[in-house]
Amino acid sequence: MMQITYSELLRQRNRQIRRQSLQIGLVAAIILVCSYYVGLFDGTRLADGVPSMGSLIGEMIPPDFSDARDWVAPLMDTLAMSVAGTALAVLFSIPLALLAARNTTPHPVVYHVARAILNGLRSVPELIMGIIFVAAVGFGALPGVLALGLHSIGMVGKFFAESIEHVDEAPVEATQAAGATRLQVIVHGVLPQVLPQMADVSIYRWEYNFRASTVMGMVGAGGIGFELMGSLRLMQYQEVLAILLVILLMVTAVDGLSSLLRRRFK
Repeated sequence: MMQITYSELLRQRNRQIRRQSLQIGLVAAIILVCSYYVGLFDGTRLADGVPSMGSLIGEMIPPDFSDARDWVAPLMDTLAMSVAGTALAVLFSIPLALLAARNTTPHPVVYHVARAILNGLRSVPELIMGIIFVAAVGFGALPGVLALGLHSIGMVGKFFAESIEHVDEAPVEATQAAGATRLQVIVHGVLPQVLPQMADVSIYRWEYNFRASTVMGMVGAGGIGFELMGSLRLMQYQEVLAILLVILLMVTAVDGLSSLLRRRFK
């Protein structure tokens, strides 16, 4: 057996350190170049914006909750939009994920087509999808649900597919040895292993979709974002701050509920 000397180990370690240092330096250089390109180091411009920001914050205080009752229905629309959009995403993500996972796809061509669909869906921002669906089906919560759902399929389906590809092969081989069909193998050998991860991803995505649904209202897709956009256009900054505080409260509540649900599914 060939023995490695201490000096050789030291040289290998030094080469590894140099390689890692080069990689870190390259990443840092890219970050610095991008930051300079977008003007992040423009101190004069940033300093000029401080008085304007201070003035804007001053106009927001105190928050105006006089129309708070009118925000209840839009908040419910936002909540319903996030739930329906997430449910739509999960419903279509499961079959797509099975087709996009190497160990469950029926054919390599199907695998690549399913992956391309997932890549395409998540490459288009939900805000752009919202504008398209508003033009297609009109104003209201429906275009928001469609936009959130389709965009979420791309991300949720990818996570589902990755979870399926990393399942333990022992239960799969056991069901195959028992003479199970392909569908039975998936139902009894694959899905039971990934259901907790799927539930976790779905809950995280619902939490994200609630925040995203507030933005969807700005393009006419209903919800509290529509009220926020109206206040911004009228320059009613005290009302804007009040709506932002209400959104913050709702996001905090959704975050707490999602944490509770994740603990229940563990």
